[in-house]
Amino acid sequence: MTIRSPGAIRDPSLPRIASALRSCALLGALALLGGCSTFGGGSGSSETGKASYYAQAHHGKRTASGERFDQNALTAAHRTLPFGTRVRVTNLNNERSVVVRINDRGPFVRGRVIDVSRAAAVRLDMLRAGVVPVRVEALD
Repeated sequence: MTIRSPGAIRDPSLPRIASALRSCALLGALALLGGCSTFGGGSGSSETGKASYYAQAHHGKRTASGERFDQNALTAAHRTLPFGTRVRVTNLNNERSVVVRINDRGPFVRGRVIDVSRAAAVRLDMLRAGVVPVRVEALD
């Protein structure tokens, strides 16, 4: 008869259980973080963050929606809102606002919530600053 110390007994399922628990913890943390930065998108939903505007070099290039970017149109890029959604963007430094239509994806810079066209940037009086704090409100 062989006597083993309690530490020598191993349950072969323990590594799988530990791995599953780590995965659940990671998914839970991602869900919490995602909830902090996502935009519900329904009418009346809003988020705050930073806005930037498209460089002139993008004029005429295709957007993610397939249409050509027009720097003179009141359009914007957002990571999650459906194409065609109209949003009010308010510059929190001066309270100027503009309504734009989402037709592209982006921005892909941490902390930024929307990229607006040059025409929208002019209305928001943000050309000189380049990046400004904004509130984005879904209208439809």
